[in-house]
Amino acid sequence: MPLFSIEDISKLDLNSYEAVIVASQHARRLNAVRLAALERMEEDPEVQIDARKITMVALREVLEGKVKFERPDSM
Repeated sequence: MPLFSIEDISKLDLNSYEAVIVASQHARRLNAVRLAALERMEEDPEVQIDARKITMVALREVLEGKVKFERPDSM
């Protein structure tokens, strides 16, 4: 599994603190989807659950530009 560097984050026009906040919010959304799938699994055992770590998936998607974010105007 590749590691991420500060240079990867700086390419997104984010500082490291903003990147952590954006990734954590995205990880919460991904976790909610996973929990919903787990509930459906009781009814349908064929439901597939992604076994990767949510935090790494969220950070990778932020770095790949798959997650859209917007800075508040107050910054």
